[in-house]
Amino acid sequence: MSQPIPDFYAVIPAGGIGSRLWPLSRADAPKFLHDLTGSGHSLLRDTWDRLVPLAGADRIAVVTGRAHRAAVEAELPGIADLNVFLESEPRESAAAIGLAAAILHRRDPDVIIGSFSADHVIRSTRVFEFAVRDAVEVAREGYICTIGITPTEPAVGFGYIKMGPELVVDGAREAALVASFVEKPDLETAKEYLADRGYLWNAGMFIAKAGVLLEEIAANEPELHAGLLELAEAWDDRDRRGPAVDRIWPRLKKIAIDYAVAEPAARRGKLAVVPGHFDWDDVGDFASLTKLINNGRKNDLAVLGPHARVLTDGASGILVSQTTRVISLVGVQDIVVVDTPDALLVTTVQHAQRVKGVVESLKLTGRGDVL
Repeated sequence: MSQPIPDFYAVIPAGGIGSRLWPLSRADAPKFLHDLTGSGHSLLRDTWDRLVPLAGADRIAVVTGRAHRAAVEAELPGIADLNVFLESEPRESAAAIGLAAAILHRRDPDVIIGSFSADHVIRSTRVFEFAVRDAVEVAREGYICTIGITPTEPAVGFGYIKMGPELVVDGAREAALVASFVEKPDLETAKEYLADRGYLWNAGMFIAKAGVLLEEIAANEPELHAGLLELAEAWDDRDRRGPAVDRIWPRLKKIAIDYAVAEPAARRGKLAVVPGHFDWDDVGDFASLTKLINNGRKNDLAVLGPHARVLTDGASGILVSQTTRVISLVGVQDIVVVDTPDALLVTTVQHAQRVKGVVESLKLTGRGDVL
């Protein structure tokens, strides 16, 4: 078994509800708390298990909402209380990761942190470990390093990273400077990126010295930086922490770490990338979940749910069942059916991205009881 990296701390942002997976994923049961792969564990627990060999169980922190604390601690019985960082409300990834960086930097000014989402699926974990160790070596040189995934298809649901010149770092097998970030492309552009071989999928993994990350936040979002430092100063005092969070957290700017840190750092030549040659999926919608469960077999029907009762004849797509009712699917292709006790979703794989619009409509109509 590999030895943990001595000065490394892994951070797991566990936020969001995964609205494109509604009604399976809810505000009180977000997707990171579900077993979406058949592993027998939640995505959060799978993430934890991947990171233990890299950081050790006592050097993994989770940033999550107060409402999810009990569920997170039930999933991760090995997590130390001082490593559960609670948000009073969602404030996007720059605040979540920045909070962890500020707290951990205050505890250890030389710490290197890595941020890894709680709801991603990664196979070939040994290859993942190699990539993280390479990224840590790049971070030692003062860069903010991301891990970009080598594309396997012209995906339109991911952002892309354009690689720049090669970066030679002792201890890192391969690395490059980041030339730019590219938003989600259309299909023809995605095909060009795949053929170019100079583009990687943006998986939102960032590894850096905590102090370097905080310096970048300070340069681009000084008010956010000031709030994070104020929170960190009070954090390890139990009597001061709660009032500080209630007072400071709600006024922090909502901004993704891509915009607050990564893109500005790339423009200044401070962002590097290590290619990740492992299977990765952010399980962003039911289309990706269907592909994940079916291992890419388009003519199969994926079934998720321990008590699912399904009759099928010539059907393909995905059925997710949280009830015991019998569901029959006959002659329907690429269908998505999600059956829960209080809500039913029926769509197609092609329109899976539009599920988020249903959630927005329910918010506007005041139907918070099914969110």
